[in-house]
Amino acid sequence: MKKIALVSVAVAAAAALALAGCSSDRGGSGGSTSAAGFAADSTIGIALPDKTSENWVLAGGLFTDGLKKAGFKGDVQYAPASNTVAEQQNQISSMVTNGAKVIVIGAKDGKQLGTQLQQAADAGVKVIAYDRLIENTKNVDYYVAFDNFKVGQLQGQALLDGLKKRSGHDAPWNIELFSGSPDDANAAVFFNGAMDVLKPKIDDGTLKVLSGQTAVAQTATQGWEAENAQSRMDTLLTGNYTSATLDGVLSPNDTLARAIITSITQAGKDISKITVTGQDSEVESVKSIMAGQQYSTINKDTTLLVAQTIKMIGQLQKGEKVDVNDTKQYDNGVKVVPAYLLAPVIVTKENAAEAYKNNPNLLAIVKAAS
Repeated sequence: MKKIALVSVAVAAAAALALAGCSSDRGGSGGSTSAAGFAADSTIGIALPDKTSENWVLAGGLFTDGLKKAGFKGDVQYAPASNTVAEQQNQISSMVTNGAKVIVIGAKDGKQLGTQLQQAADAGVKVIAYDRLIENTKNVDYYVAFDNFKVGQLQGQALLDGLKKRSGHDAPWNIELFSGSPDDANAAVFFNGAMDVLKPKIDDGTLKVLSGQTAVAQTATQGWEAENAQSRMDTLLTGNYTSATLDGVLSPNDTLARAIITSITQAGKDISKITVTGQDSEVESVKSIMAGQQYSTINKDTTLLVAQTIKMIGQLQKGEKVDVNDTKQYDNGVKVVPAYLLAPVIVTKENAAEAYKNNPNLLAIVKAAS
């Protein structure tokens, strides 16, 4: 969790994009008209879930500095990882009470914020769901994220590619599947995207899941906690792979990937022949990829995501049309939330230098290992 060194460089890009007001490079014609606007130095609330991921830590720093450079008063708060969703609920209510004009929410549990978002709507506060969709409420105005179904598709394809390169044998290949926390709406989206690629191969016998656990509920990792993933992998190995060969594991993010790799190596298996996917381009996982352990990750540039969010806040402040490029996919159970989606990038050892050419921290890791 040490990507803070990027903040000073990245903030300039975030603020510049926020202030530029230029049209979206993926099409802003579907934008929605905002309210009449508000004062340029207004308070903007940023409610983030916890600091268990490097990207959440980086996002907090980027929002703090980027909002200041854009002329706003930023109120960035995290809900403690050890706490329940109640802490984030209280933080959002306080932001409304303290006069925030926009609240950006990376939801700790996107199904439990209805009361707070009604309070926001009653006060005329705009709500942007950041990275995680907020569900079962009409009072979420926009969603900004990377294309998470595409993330899953990229992970699924990376698993297939890695199996061919690393296993040392032809199909069929034995794999296991992991998904994220059931209280995170993104978890099912990642998994469904991956299964869009993998299920046909499971059905035709190219892939075999020896545990039989192929449903999102069976593969879930509560709280995105590494120890939960490692414990489940231990159980899967003991129950299914004492004599059978394990060829690959679908992991939805880097933290879980490293826990899965720990389980595999502690079981005495050769990780260089086993394909494990990931997501988030965390420092330790980039090192692992360059060392030939973890096979792949996903680069979702937090700098770009925060910059786009600040740009949307600036459009709301001016009473302008807000950029969106998807008005069909993200049904939260009550409404289809207008969304702005950014494109994720798959990263393996082969393309890491190109993928991280604009990220000095990660590029240095790649070059040191080359």
